[in-house]
Amino acid sequence: MTDTAASPAAGAGPAGTLDAPLPRFTTLDAERIAHRQFGVTGTASPLVSERDQNFRIRTGAAADFLLKIHNAAEDPQVVAMQTAALLHVGRTDPQLPIMRPYAAAAGGHVARVPGADGRDHLVRLLTFMPGAHLEGPDLSLAAVRAFGATSARLGRALRGFFHPAAGHALLWSAREAPRLRARIDSLEDPGRRAIIATVLDAFEARVTPVFPSLRAQVIHGDLSLDNAVFDDDQQVSGILDFGDMVHSAVVSDLVASAELVVDRPDPMAALRALCAGFGSVTPLEELEIELLPELLLARWATSAVLAAWRARTYPECADYVRGWEAGVWAIFERVEAMGPDRWRVGVHAAARDLDDPDDPAGSIEAMAARRRRLLGPAVSPLSYDSPLHLVRGSGVWLYDATDRAYLDAYNNVPVVGHCHPQVVAATTAQVRRLNTNVRYLHPSALALAERLIATLPAGLDTVMFVNSGSEANDLAWRLATCFTGGTGGMVTAHAYHGATAAVAALTPAEWRGEHRPSHIARLTAPDGYRGPHRREASGWAERYAEEVDGLVAMLAERGHRPAAMVIDAAFTSDGILLPPRPYLQEAVRRWRAAGGLYVADEVQTGFGRGGSHLWGFQLHGVVPDLVTLGKPMGNGHPVAAVVTRAEIAERFARETEWFSTFGGNPVACEAGLAVLRVLDAEGLLANASHRGADLLARVKALGERHPAIGDVRAMGLLVGIELVRDRAARTPDPVLADRVVNRMRKLGVLIGSTGPEDNVLKVRPALVIDAAGVDRIVDTLDRALAGEGD
Repeated sequence: MTDTAASPAAGAGPAGTLDAPLPRFTTLDAERIAHRQFGVTGTASPLVSERDQNFRIRTGAAADFLLKIHNAAEDPQVVAMQTAALLHVGRTDPQLPIMRPYAAAAGGHVARVPGADGRDHLVRLLTFMPGAHLEGPDLSLAAVRAFGATSARLGRALRGFFHPAAGHALLWSAREAPRLRARIDSLEDPGRRAIIATVLDAFEARVTPVFPSLRAQVIHGDLSLDNAVFDDDQQVSGILDFGDMVHSAVVSDLVASAELVVDRPDPMAALRALCAGFGSVTPLEELEIELLPELLLARWATSAVLAAWRARTYPECADYVRGWEAGVWAIFERVEAMGPDRWRVGVHAAARDLDDPDDPAGSIEAMAARRRRLLGPAVSPLSYDSPLHLVRGSGVWLYDATDRAYLDAYNNVPVVGHCHPQVVAATTAQVRRLNTNVRYLHPSALALAERLIATLPAGLDTVMFVNSGSEANDLAWRLATCFTGGTGGMVTAHAYHGATAAVAALTPAEWRGEHRPSHIARLTAPDGYRGPHRREASGWAERYAEEVDGLVAMLAERGHRPAAMVIDAAFTSDGILLPPRPYLQEAVRRWRAAGGLYVADEVQTGFGRGGSHLWGFQLHGVVPDLVTLGKPMGNGHPVAAVVTRAEIAERFARETEWFSTFGGNPVACEAGLAVLRVLDAEGLLANASHRGADLLARVKALGERHPAIGDVRAMGLLVGIELVRDRAARTPDPVLADRVVNRMRKLGVLIGSTGPEDNVLKVRPALVIDAAGVDRIVDTLDRALAGEGD
């Protein structure tokens, strides 16, 4: 190890210390100070530093020391903070390899000595950290990962620490990056000045407005390779300097450590390893990841500018500070060659540990091939002609691997918006505490059951938790067959109710070939636009309901008594149909008269999508015997349920014991509770009603310009737009529907299609959508119908 190895590389502090001259003490002075102020006798040798003066004190005993003589302009409170922080970290994480302050002879840990110029200097004696300096390329990726973990551990150890001096201005602090403009002229090359100006422009546009939103604390601020030494296994054996401590964003510690990637041949792989290590201790938040590209470039810009300025101002430090530039300009050249968009995508992929889309192995084509090979041919095909590689979501927006944003008007699972912070917080808090099953007492399941029952009609008083809508419908089928003794089911002609063996029989939308389960009757969907009974005729809806009697007779001929009629209140897979109330009331009356139960499948329509009510069946004025819940119940977390009458559950209990390992687990129930809280707190049912009405009216208005729009139907924020080739004949146009879906995807809005002919555009954004989101949907639909996006 050389003497340089353990020198704390003090960063650019407040302007006063940057501009102040270096201390001028000799080795003899250092030996005298160590002896007189700290009672330590030894031989001094100088160490390199930027703004302070450091000496190694060799005592000839087991341990050596570092004598740090601070710049005369250093704020005593900042020095006191650094000392207090070392003592704090030593208590909170004793295994971290930090320097320990040595007590001064006069008490405390800081002494004061006069300099040759008559100015006083603060002095500290610290334990000397053994080890060797390593360069970035010397470190294995495993060592880089470990370095990231050490950086995060240090931040975690400082989490409970604060000091009044932590708010001091420090040019190395990320928030101070815009102040670099005053020193850009230190760079002689105008091309390099332009690069730094561009970096600062991007920082001020993207980072500065939201920097106060980043989680923050007192941080070390400069755990770079200059401030660390390593043992023979490339593990950090010494953290050398606390001179750049400041209250700032937590992610800044990761950014400082990322200087090790600049002169490596594999910077993105190293960044991925560093982020993985840091995240193993302190997982990055989404905003931190989002801003990481700009934060990294700003840090490297700081290195470049301050190195040039310091070398010009203090030539005696030139060799040392010019070392900061090693690799920085090479990485800027690499970024410039990539372009800003590819740079951001690459950094985000590394931070999220995702495949880099610029890497052939991470391309859409390669991933699609892997999917085919690994998941097999039976899995549902990818959406859209050009598949999407989505990496994150927020509100109504989804983002692909290139950071392109898409307005999600298709997925009804994130009913309160993708990654709603309250749902995320509720689930992550619970998963940190406990996740188990309902064979143990836990209040979350009970609270969620009570909340659900309170929203439903009287009599629906028993909740049975499962994990998905398919499981809910499967259990509802079992409950119905047990209670009625029947084996016959009734669904609409193109319904979808799930994927288990039992409910696949209730899902004509997925039947293939000649498969027609004999115990299931298919009821003609109440299509008042293209069906056999149309809304221009009086009593058209009741005529659809009259089919029930004949189908009951058909089931009887096959040896099946009625068990369950399962109905999606919006007839989503049948094309999003909205018959008047008498239809479902009459259909259910006839089915019940034959001995069957009515199951309201709320997996698609529940949790406020209809706007005026929490549950879709409420729009029809019918009280179900069983209600099945799923998809939006956990806003993306798997949770589902059946709600029924106690007498139905009791009959089932006499015949079997029922249990679901994960059904009703605390994490899932906390997600469900959070969704209900958000629906109430943010007034999302009212928003769904208001935005849905606006969307319906504006899409109908588009029909004046686009004759392909044959009919528009809506239940709140579930909108069906039926496309036809001929309005008079109402001929379905599935080809155009497919084109519009794919055009809108290319234009940045995601929708789907539905119906027996697949000619009905299905639009169902999250209930948090605002007026601008509705504008975007309507404008994009207008453009897609006009042929844009091919």
